[in-house]
Amino acid sequence: MNKKISDKDKKDWEDFLLNKETLPNKDFVSINDKKIKSRSIDLHGYTLTGANEIIRDFIENSYNEDYRKLIIVTGKGLHSENEKDPYISKNLGILKYSVPEYIKNNNDLMKLIYEIKGANIEDGGEGAFYVFLKKNNKK
Repeated sequence: MNKKISDKDKKDWEDFLLNKETLPNKDFVSINDKKIKSRSIDLHGYTLTGANEIIRDFIENSYNEDYRKLIIVTGKGLHSENEKDPYISKNLGILKYSVPEYIKNNNDLMKLIYEIKGANIEDGGEGAFYVFLKKNNKK
């Protein structure tokens, strides 16, 4: 390995450090930066089975209608009745955990999805998550 750094490389590095411009991460392409069509759904009050049926239809219809960002509000599970049943998992029985798991385990839905990630505080924070849909190329 050459330990000498050329004067040109030193100058380029100094210029880079003086320039406050940030470089985009070339390995991460996000659709968040664009103005995208979005919609949301609130699953408060749904049973686990009901929420899964609703969410499947919601994602498929949103994809077909060219929505790209979905805000899915599940709540934090603070008032879940599952806490009273010792035979139900305290984590996976709550919509907050089970709805994203249902989506990730559904291959048909995952073919439509670009990314799933936690929501910002203004969209529900810990009680919500985003689903970013791929572009519908059939239209």
